[in-house]
Amino acid sequence: MSKANLLLPRPNRRAFLAGSTAFAASLAMPAISRASARPVFTHGVQSGDVDMSSGMIWTRTDRPARVMMEVSTTESFADARRLAPLDALPESDFAVKRLLTELASDQDVFYRFTAADLSDINAVSEPIVGRFRTAPGARRSVRFAWSGDTAGQGWGIDDEGMRTYATMTRHQPDFFVHSGDTIYADGPMQDEVEKDGEVIWKNTVLTDEKRKVAETLDEFRGQWKYNMMDEHVLAMNAAVPTFFQWDDHEVVNNWSSSRSLMEDDRYTEKSVHVLAARAGRAFHEMAPIRYTPAEPGRVYRKISYGPMLDIFFLDLRSYRGPNTENLQDELTDESRILGREQVEWLKRELTQSKATWKVIASDMPIGLVVGGGQEAIANGDNGEAKGRELEIAGLLRFIKAAEIRNTVWLTADVHYTAAHHYSPDRAQFQDFAPFWEFVSGPLHAGTFGPNDLDMTFGPEVRYVKAPEEGQVNLPPSAGLQFFGLVDIDGATEQLTVRLMDRADTELWSVTLDPERA
Repeated sequence: MSKANLLLPRPNRRAFLAGSTAFAASLAMPAISRASARPVFTHGVQSGDVDMSSGMIWTRTDRPARVMMEVSTTESFADARRLAPLDALPESDFAVKRLLTELASDQDVFYRFTAADLSDINAVSEPIVGRFRTAPGARRSVRFAWSGDTAGQGWGIDDEGMRTYATMTRHQPDFFVHSGDTIYADGPMQDEVEKDGEVIWKNTVLTDEKRKVAETLDEFRGQWKYNMMDEHVLAMNAAVPTFFQWDDHEVVNNWSSSRSLMEDDRYTEKSVHVLAARAGRAFHEMAPIRYTPAEPGRVYRKISYGPMLDIFFLDLRSYRGPNTENLQDELTDESRILGREQVEWLKRELTQSKATWKVIASDMPIGLVVGGGQEAIANGDNGEAKGRELEIAGLLRFIKAAEIRNTVWLTADVHYTAAHHYSPDRAQFQDFAPFWEFVSGPLHAGTFGPNDLDMTFGPEVRYVKAPEEGQVNLPPSAGLQFFGLVDIDGATEQLTVRLMDRADTELWSVTLDPERA
């Protein structure tokens, strides 16, 4: 089918998405065949990295299978375009994904998988369906959600499941940004969690891979598959594209090249480099992230979502120097957190961006002190830029000098929600333009915080919600699970950020006017 044939009449966005939660649930549930000889889709479907003309799709089978794929602009698949099949093999843990191309902008896209057993090609599965919408080619209102931190600190799938995903799905976002800690490979779970001699949590769904730290490739894969056993995650995956980035818990807590596991008896594999390699492979197998031929394992990238929005996904983990006191006076490979090549890429892409808003999705915050100042950007000394702050200072200076307007930073990592405004008027390093940073999370993990602020870049807390003093690692049932919603108005181009909780309470919001050249 030609691209022109995909330009079919389509319903109004809100009308189309009405009742999407129920629709998504029906799409997401894995097909169950009465004939055991027929393949089964084990973990639903996913889409991701959608732009104006393309998007990634993903699924997984229970055995070696030939996976047939169809793409349509109608739910009935009356105009379906059949694609060449892909083989699901043990080498990729039976997961397959592909980039759909030649799609029309602002188009509802349905995709359907069917699997045939490679050992008995006539044994064919029931189909499984997902959908997404391509980015607009002209100005129209856009909504997306972001958050981070899934299934951490021992809090797994209970009777209610990961309810924050269901809450986000009800807002019918165009896409969801997962800001990192997509899994907790270093966080074993138990059947029950006790406090003061009482059971306060039951993990009603638990797998062998979640009972220990991940070391083997299969154990890292199992961390991903566990999250996709949750009904709310499955439903959202089928209806809402997810744009993934990663942080530390995909490998091990606070990992860098200097991370030592010699004293951690949970690990028989003591090389953090081996663990990171296996974790990276599982990440790219199990997430619908695009493949970058120049660097196959790359996570940082830009996604253009129409004329009003470019999103720049950073990777503060893969290229950092060793975790140190973070107080170096010079910028060297040891004191970097983004790495020279990523910084040059970001500067180049920001300069070339013609979008109204440039959203920088960072897996760690700028001004919050994490890990005593050794783990993130801020070192906690409240002084002039040192250590990793030097790299960020250079980036902020460049953004100001190049007159790059309307940058907004989104992040997670610290397990509470907050809004920070950065201004040179309050800062020790002052050669930058004011900007906002919004923090949200966790999605389904322990709640902590708030963290101390470092005043090098002059952050000011405009809103924060975190546990009361003395409370740490609160379970999801405490209600302090957070996500953010971003709306960009197609008429005014104003950007509105809302900080939300699991119960769908709007905690705080702000509307930003675009700065014109």
